[in-house]
Amino acid sequence: MTTLTPAPLATDAIAPRSLDHFVTLGRSGLRVSPLCLGAMTFGEEWGFGVDAGESFDVIGAYLEHGGNFIDTANVYTKGHSEAIIGDYFADGPGAGRRDRVVIATKFMGNMHAGDPNGGGGGRKAIMAACDESLRRLRTDYIDLYWAHFWDRHTPIDEMMQTLDDLVRAGKVRYIGISDHPAWVCVQAQYEAQLRGWTPLVALQIEYSLLQRTVEADLMPMARALNLGVTPWSPLRAGILTGKYTRENRPAVGTTRVPEDSRFLTDKTYDLIEAIIAIADELGTTPARVSLQWVQSRQGVTSTILGARTVDHLLDNVGALGVELTAEHVQRLDDASAVDLPFPCEFVEQTRHAIQNGANVNGLPGTPWTLGPANDGERW
Repeated sequence: MTTLTPAPLATDAIAPRSLDHFVTLGRSGLRVSPLCLGAMTFGEEWGFGVDAGESFDVIGAYLEHGGNFIDTANVYTKGHSEAIIGDYFADGPGAGRRDRVVIATKFMGNMHAGDPNGGGGGRKAIMAACDESLRRLRTDYIDLYWAHFWDRHTPIDEMMQTLDDLVRAGKVRYIGISDHPAWVCVQAQYEAQLRGWTPLVALQIEYSLLQRTVEADLMPMARALNLGVTPWSPLRAGILTGKYTRENRPAVGTTRVPEDSRFLTDKTYDLIEAIIAIADELGTTPARVSLQWVQSRQGVTSTILGARTVDHLLDNVGALGVELTAEHVQRLDDASAVDLPFPCEFVEQTRHAIQNGANVNGLPGTPWTLGPANDGERW
């Protein structure tokens, strides 16, 4: 039975400064680059990607600079993304290098219109999706197999047992979970632990300066269960690169970001101005500042980059060389702060009620005042 131990509150590990400064993924021995190459733009079927030739160039540049971690999904560009990666390592420029890289893909998305079992977390769907991905990737095994999103119609133990069967069959090496509620992740992990099945080692979630609600449950859960976090959309579709400002808003029909995007608020523009100011102070780009903020968060292992061109990729990789000071981080935290749901604030406040004057983990337990409406009333 696998024993799960809580992640430490702090670490003395040296921050990665290059793609080949590898880190272990969660509670596993799998070594991955601190920035992962996302392959959602490989293929033009969705109207915003690049062809196989440009995709090959991006993969080649990533590998040349020391990267080893590539993330895709069965449904990305209708399967073409997986096929491009498969062709690259089977008989393309990367021929003979398949075993030197970590290839992650996902199941759950339905590739077969009208087929109720064509997607989801059921045994029939997972087994078929895995075989289809293996054929497109032209490989015998998947290094990391993600449950892409939550199938609420399938018992979680059925999914976890099926994934364990795939590991035992040698088709999959490690498993992870993506875009599920925190309580479902916990149930999945403890189903595996109690039944002696293969445990999850990683969590993939959206996380950025514009998406911090994951700090309520998902991030603390990942740290407690030792799941390596791989954030997606760390630049929020380019909004956090600094190319949009109050003076330079997205033009209608010229960008994936609509002019009336719910993300482009006065608060967002205040945040962008803070990012640009810090980038100017450090002599770097706003995109690198935004990426480094994500990558430096406690619990994050490898941030996923979506790059359409080699120049775009290499500019983002430069984020590993950015050193944010505590003051920089505080400014970014303040500018991007969000209200977390109950009971986050209440739990933080009641810490003092629990400690009642005692010093625990360096936090003095002074009596907690309920607030202005109850001034003077103490625990």
